[in-house]
Amino acid sequence: MALYAELHRHLGGSVVPRVLWRYFERHSSELISRFADYSAFEEFYTRERNTLDEYLELHTLVEKVQTAQTLPYFIYRLVRGAYIFENLAYLELRYTPYLRTPEDLSQWGRIDKMAEIVEIVGKASQISEYPIITSQILCMHSRLPYEVNKAIVDLAAQNRHYVCAVDVAGGDSYYEERLEEWVQLYDYALSLGLNTTGHLYETTAGCYPQLLPYLTRIGHGIQIPLLYPELLPDLARRNQCLEVCPTTYIKTGTLEDIRQLKLVFDRCFTAGVDIAICTDNAGLHNVRLPFEYENLLTYDIINFEQLQACQDAAFRHAFAWPHSQRPASLLHGLLKPEPVKNLAVKDS
Repeated sequence: MALYAELHRHLGGSVVPRVLWRYFERHSSELISRFADYSAFEEFYTRERNTLDEYLELHTLVEKVQTAQTLPYFIYRLVRGAYIFENLAYLELRYTPYLRTPEDLSQWGRIDKMAEIVEIVGKASQISEYPIITSQILCMHSRLPYEVNKAIVDLAAQNRHYVCAVDVAGGDSYYEERLEEWVQLYDYALSLGLNTTGHLYETTAGCYPQLLPYLTRIGHGIQIPLLYPELLPDLARRNQCLEVCPTTYIKTGTLEDIRQLKLVFDRCFTAGVDIAICTDNAGLHNVRLPFEYENLLTYDIINFEQLQACQDAAFRHAFAWPHSQRPASLLHGLLKPEPVKNLAVKDS
């Protein structure tokens, strides 16, 4: 029974360790030759890192093998798992198409190949036996030049049947030196009628208020309620939803304890700012969306009513969900959502 919507999941970080290990065994055994067995690989692949930069290096391990030829293999297993084990009705997959093109081509040769990648991902995601509504978010990248990032925005605008938004990824600490560039790119995306999101206010180094007005949703954004709660009324006025990915902040060393997220949820509920609970990199974490829900409940970060409000918000803020339909969770009569502003937890 499909119930949930996932708004923030990376294509590279979605490959669960067992699937990646089996692929390496069959096609790239040299990549796992340093590991004694699968258990050693899984421990390496899913362990906590000290910084976001160290964590993001793992993406390169997967990006190198997600080619035009292999993407259908990985996506089939991703969608199958999302439908069977996570009960997803809706899934937005985000990735940088440039990083799935052959490295031996010139920059413009790789740009020309990006459209093929988008089409492959789009077709591979449509699996009749696992009927999840899927869409793509194309990620600009903080380490890629302006010409490539602008081409990614253009590609998104030209492929609206597959693509629902653009994003910027690659580590939010690197935005500052090119901040004017990112403002121009987001303004350009909005002028083309594209939805926008961005990895922002994830870490204390990635807090750029100049970019907030250009975002339809905010990727992570946890430092806003933690450090800059005075910005929350503006987020509520612009109806900007936070894409909160709880396990990520432990895996990247951004937070020391998941219970620090209680303040994030409490302040957002009080201010009327929606939160969609997401996985970010379910494969790297070996944690699926229902466990993210369970973890937040177990640690008393949210209650069941607040969980239901977040689940409903995920459908409401989904870029490609058919909004003439009520969320699947509501169709099943499971939720009786109250306005978010009424869900604040009062101090006891």
